[in-house]
Amino acid sequence: MDKKEVWKAYRFSIILIGAIVVGSFIGIHFGKSAKILKPLGDLFINGMFTIVVPLVFTTISSSISSMSDMRRLKSILSNLLLVFISTGFIAAIIILIVVNIFPPAQGVNLNLSINETLKPFQTGDQIVKAITVRDFPELISRENMLPLILFSIVFGLCINMIGEKGKIIANGLEALAEVFLKMINLLMYYAPIGLGAYFAALVGEYGQELIGSYTRAMIIYYPLCLAYFLIMFPIYGYIAAGKEGVKSMKNLISPAITSVATQSSIATLPVNLEAARKIGVPKDIREIVLPIGATAHMDGTVFSSILKISFLFGIFNIPFEGVGTYVSALLLSILGGVVMSGVPGGGLIGEMLIVAMYGFPPEAFPIIATIGYLVDPPATMINATGDTVAAMLVTRIVEGKDWLKKNK
Repeated sequence: MDKKEVWKAYRFSIILIGAIVVGSFIGIHFGKSAKILKPLGDLFINGMFTIVVPLVFTTISSSISSMSDMRRLKSILSNLLLVFISTGFIAAIIILIVVNIFPPAQGVNLNLSINETLKPFQTGDQIVKAITVRDFPELISRENMLPLILFSIVFGLCINMIGEKGKIIANGLEALAEVFLKMINLLMYYAPIGLGAYFAALVGEYGQELIGSYTRAMIIYYPLCLAYFLIMFPIYGYIAAGKEGVKSMKNLISPAITSVATQSSIATLPVNLEAARKIGVPKDIREIVLPIGATAHMDGTVFSSILKISFLFGIFNIPFEGVGTYVSALLLSILGGVVMSGVPGGGLIGEMLIVAMYGFPPEAFPIIATIGYLVDPPATMINATGDTVAAMLVTRIVEGKDWLKKNK
């Protein structure tokens, strides 16, 4: 590749990185005064969230409604579930090994004891709230992405089932999806300003905490996420499409940067859709896998949740060991990922679940809430970019090993 081609391929990523670096330096230099720039960042994030809800609805429902082969849809959804569970399980094994070799709370002496048992977490109620809403207006909210996705799937299926009459609606949904994608493209022109301002405010306000008492946990977690991104994703890419799949990992740069800045898989979804298109993932697969993945694919959340659980076990002097402990940590991390994904700072919900499920006293919550905020950016990066990798793996299973060459 000559210099022009390199610049064309990486131009937007370079501009975004440059804006974030400039914003970070502004935050370091001006400290909390840099918070004055936060509204500029909020404009970008609010714009992404405003568009992403109708985008999710139109892309999923239009893809399913226009499918002529229902066996293909069944194959996509079943293999999507297989890929999500498999990569989540691999992530869980990795983090369990790491926290056993490098206990995150080692050397932390807070002299805390469990003097109160909280009411057990009512999983049934939480599951109902996670997948349903009480009224239709609640459905069109980014806080209820999983119910919206389920509704979109059923809506698309019903359009498909009514046959010829549904084609008008299917065509309209496809056109709407194109409109919202165009709106995203226009909004991305503002992204360098918005993300730069957001990082300036973020670093200015929370910079001191980054070098505080949680340094050991961060030293474990950040390199782990980076290693997973640089090692496991290329491995998954190779499994999906051989050497060309590994080369396609360059398209993950923009989603990675956007996810770190916004701390939201949902806000990163439009960028992920574009990355998957550039890679060559078929339209129907990327428009089904990516929106669902933004809510239910949680490798980074598995990392962060198990890190928080092992940290709490350590500061309360409880051995983090045993199959029962590991299985409960894995299940809780997956449940927390589904409940809190797509919401910036939504880890607070998952942290409440951890405290309640294990019966830790109330003072445990702010302890892991601090960890949660610090680990959220790299966790979201793994969650969001992993969705595109998962779409590649699903395509490999559905279309065979030569899918990338064929689609290119």
